[in-house]
Amino acid sequence: MKANAAPLGTLQYLYVGSADFDADLTYYRDIIGAKRVWHFQDFGARVAAFRVGVGPLILIADHRPAPSCLPVFAVEDLRATVRDLKARGWKPEGDAFEIPNGPCYRFDDPSGNSWAIFQNDRPDQMERAYADPDNLHAVRD
Repeated sequence: MKANAAPLGTLQYLYVGSADFDADLTYYRDIIGAKRVWHFQDFGARVAAFRVGVGPLILIADHRPAPSCLPVFAVEDLRATVRDLKARGWKPEGDAFEIPNGPCYRFDDPSGNSWAIFQNDRPDQMERAYADPDNLHAVRD
């Protein structure tokens, strides 16, 4: 890792828990005026991505507890980042797991705030899947 590099890479998403998905969807789309980038329902969960400003997408998800916000950072090399962080005493919450974009780790800071890092092996995966007219899990209304 470069001496001046951001240790967790680029903030890609803010993963926000939703207690009432339909109300939150309406709020971000109609009240805030955010552009919905994609929206899926699969495996009993609903997730929608919104562009609310310059910076990361906001993901609202009915399978995450509300209120909660999980910052999700994209790193260039997940193995190297994990190796460097572990050398400094970092501990992940379990093993790596896959998200649509690539391998991911979740971890908590000493106060219990959750964070995630992933390697963006499949950039724009969700956008491409949402654009696919044959994708039965994409929600378009």
